[in-house]
Amino acid sequence: MIAILATIDFIFGIIWFLVIASAIFSWLYAFNIINPSNQFISTIGNALYQLTEPLLRPIRRFVPPFGGLDISPIILLVILFFLQTLLRTEIMPRLVGGF
Repeated sequence: MIAILATIDFIFGIIWFLVIASAIFSWLYAFNIINPSNQFISTIGNALYQLTEPLLRPIRRFVPPFGGLDISPIILLVILFFLQTLLRTEIMPRLVGGF
């Protein structure tokens, strides 16, 4: 059971990284710092979008952008932080400590 929870914690960490990478990529794209016509850049952008959009879409339904600023990645990171903290401080110690 600990291995499963540790794997879930690891997946949360990967999602955390992907959300941050996607946000940075979108800023670089929006400010025209990267070349969107480059095939490699386009592939990275599409991959990040397809990996993060299923997690961000439900948040965007409830939280509209504020003046063009999309805060859904920040909300997702807060949710991930809460879940990781809950997993690490409440669930895993109870399993290891035997309740």
